[in-house]
Amino acid sequence: MSARPYVTVIAALGLLGAAAGATQATTSHQHSATSTATSTHQARGVDDGSFEYPTAPANSFTNVATGGAIGPWTVTRGNVDHIGRGFWQAAERNQSVDLNGGAPGTVAQTFPTTPGTTYSITYALAGNPGGPAVKTGRVLIDGQTVQDFTFDITGKTRTNMGYVGRQVTFVARSASTTLSFASTTANSAHGPVIDDVVVRAACCSCSCDRGATGKH
Repeated sequence: MSARPYVTVIAALGLLGAAAGATQATTSHQHSATSTATSTHQARGVDDGSFEYPTAPANSFTNVATGGAIGPWTVTRGNVDHIGRGFWQAAERNQSVDLNGGAPGTVAQTFPTTPGTTYSITYALAGNPGGPAVKTGRVLIDGQTVQDFTFDITGKTRTNMGYVGRQVTFVARSASTTLSFASTTANSAHGPVIDDVVVRAACCSCSCDRGATGKH
């Protein structure tokens, strides 16, 4: 009897094994890519934390009233000024937000979270160089204050805003969380300025004093 049929069968089995291995490798690669994409999505937190979209007028600003949007952010109270490139120093890239337009305002964004996970919020804080020397405001999670802040503009200018890094943590209670920044600087069109907002899952319990770079 010729050995050729056995050789053919063995070769065919070899091809099937190689195809199965390729399928397993592809599946593994797809799973890895999906896991990476999911992790990246979860780590991203808020979108456009430096308020770069839409583009505000250069060397000027756009007043945004309650119900209006600054990219993924929504003005939920009062009104704010969306500051364009060159109007004053930004902490990150070109644009920022003055939390007082004609009056104290609030900006908010809702983003996906994992219940029970601790998240860290970092942001750059300064103040409009005009108006009262001390600007005040607060950070809220789902409508509850998690941090009060103040900023003294003494000695600060539009070209040297004196941004400081601030940080606060929270534990997510649901699959989505709303982060808000609110001015409590009353009777003024010159409020606290925020920029470079970042939210990420915290790897540990720690405090962070970020350095930051660095209108009317």
